[in-house]
Amino acid sequence: MKTLNQPTHKSKIGGQALIEGIMMRGLDKISMAVRVPSGEIDIETWEAGSLIHPKWYRRIPIVRGVVNMVESLALGYKCLMKSAEKAGLEDEDDEDYEPGRFEKFIEDKFGDHLFKIIGTIGMVLGVAIALLLFMYIPALAVKGLGMLIDLGAFKTLVEGIIKIAIFVAYLALVSKMKDIRRTFEYHGAEHKSIACYEAGEELTVENVKKHRRFHPRCGTSFLLIVLIISIIIFSVVTWSNLWIRIGLKILLLPVVVGISYEIIKLAGRYDNVVTRAISAPGLALQRLTTREPDSSQIEVAIAALNEVLPDNREDDQW
Repeated sequence: MKTLNQPTHKSKIGGQALIEGIMMRGLDKISMAVRVPSGEIDIETWEAGSLIHPKWYRRIPIVRGVVNMVESLALGYKCLMKSAEKAGLEDEDDEDYEPGRFEKFIEDKFGDHLFKIIGTIGMVLGVAIALLLFMYIPALAVKGLGMLIDLGAFKTLVEGIIKIAIFVAYLALVSKMKDIRRTFEYHGAEHKSIACYEAGEELTVENVKKHRRFHPRCGTSFLLIVLIISIIIFSVVTWSNLWIRIGLKILLLPVVVGISYEIIKLAGRYDNVVTRAISAPGLALQRLTTREPDSSQIEVAIAALNEVLPDNREDDQW
């Protein structure tokens, strides 16, 4: 364990809650710590790569946000699937369970690839549901509402409010699920451990527990900023045809993501009246997506974070 006890700073390290684990992404390394069925912490570390070489895009605002988003989604999905396998979710809970004829056929046909195939199908369905919930339904609702009352220039604003309402309602509902709630506890452990590191304190369970589970660079805050920025950007998109509007919004999505990335980056880098105002809604929303972790979950977060800490703390400065 690396001893810190150094002044507070803003770190570039970020992470993601997994199934019974946490992924941490440092300056040049990525780690994944998972609590396996035996009770031990399985740690895997590898060099941080990039979809684009050389990394020229990092100097270009907006573009770097889009590339970072794609890389984060790919990395997050990969780690999520691996953590599920390590945590033993692919195993049957009942040892006496006897699979049926159809299940045996599927298992024989796909073998070890079955879990990955199911995960891929789940991801595709997730994207489809996201497009339905956050693009089609809000646009359709506003168009229907517009037939009843004249919304005028407020159409995009109303659409944005509907999106945010759906987003908050969705988070509130899934947070009630037992497995999701446990993942949200790991999410809290991830935030608290990074906050402890940024405070310059030694990474111990006792020290980590003292810190807040909310962090301005959280993905929850990022998604909320995306929704808010989309209200502004999509205000210039035509309402003459529902499907054309949806298509144009999909085309403009990289612009929304890029701008949102720059905003969340500023919020994570500086601490002033403006950045605190920007972070406030996202921090409030994190009350739904993070939970107070227990000691064992904090141990996993510390194990993951220790693997990506730079040898020279000065290198990890905004």
